Amino acid sequence: MQHSHIWRAIDAIAERRGLSASGLARAAGLDATTFNKSKRQGADGKPRWPSSESIARALAAAETSWDEFAALLAGKAGGAGRAIPIVGMARAGADGFFDEAGFPVGADETVRFPDLGDDRVYALEIAGDSMEPNYRAGDIVIVQPGAAVRRGDRIIVRTRSGEVMAKALGRRNDQMIELLSLNPAHPPRELAAADVDWIARIVWASQ
Repeated sequence: MQHSHIWRAIDAIAERRGLSASGLARAAGLDATTFNKSKRQGADGKPRWPSSESIARALAAAETSWDEFAALLAGKAGGAGRAIPIVGMARAGADGFFDEAGFPVGADETVRFPDLGDDRVYALEIAGDSMEPNYRAGDIVIVQPGAAVRRGDRIIVRTRSGEVMAKALGRRNDQMIELLSLNPAHPPRELAAADVDWIARIVWASQ
């Protein structure tokens, strides 16, 4: 996701509704200059990103879903994307639900997401509050099994005992994996590497 893609998607949403960037901001109950081109870079030339709240309000005002916004981010002007499996965390913990690569084999529900080429991805519904305020219960995240992960990445982890959780990756070596929560009420956890079934990187979230 790039700075220019975010603003391109916002402009496309406004254009779909026959509005200017200022008109979309007003319709969303925001300051009329919120989405102006002059607001997209600071005086020092550094890019300014719109807040998640302002995007959410603009989508609501334009009656546009997060799936459609994601499609616009990916440059799919009219495409609804492809259908991918969606899994609840409780079911994700069931034995036999995933193949050896960490991809669900028994999901009945699907959600539409912009085409990612040949990448194998699926959607997971967040449960619990350990990743608040970024991810809340009921949010949908798109995860990619087998993708390379590094320290600081947001990930989904499944243990060999069937526990499934959303975390940020901390320290990692051949013996252990440190899992970090964004919610300070949840302390870091350390798991023995042998106790981890698989790790999938979160590549997108609808919030």
